[in-house]
Amino acid sequence: MTDLIDTLTRQEEELVFDFFDHEQAWLLGSRITEAARQAGHAVGIDIRRPGLTLFRSALPGITPDQDVWIARKANVVLRMEKSSALVDAQLSEAGIDAAAIGWLGADYAVTGGSFPIRVRGTGVVAAATASGLSSMDDHDLIVQGIRAHLAEAAGR
Repeated sequence: MTDLIDTLTRQEEELVFDFFDHEQAWLLGSRITEAARQAGHAVGIDIRRPGLTLFRSALPGITPDQDVWIARKANVVLRMEKSSALVDAQLSEAGIDAAAIGWLGADYAVTGGSFPIRVRGTGVVAAATASGLSSMDDHDLIVQGIRAHLAEAAGR
């Protein structure tokens, strides 16, 4: 489990934006949606700040249940300022079931698929979330999209 935690922590250290605004949310969300569409994934993609959805897409085959999972995963990121996969791994390694002890209620899903949008010098400003695949596949879809977006922005 420690290797997974190290990998997830490195992702968060590496995938940091210089700035993030509504246009960046649109570009990032569109990139992730197109990658999912080309792969034939039935997923929902969402980028949100507290109280404001910046981007939303629903590919064919998504169910209403994914909408609930998106909100619950994003809530974990916006509260903990870590990816939902990292929170899941850290709690699992510590033997903590946050729901069972009443720490995180029904509005939270401690499972992979949501990743913090962190801006250098500012902190976490949004959460990018996928739902419809396995937890780690949702996580990987978002991470790959962010990685490609940041690489393009850096001119690589």
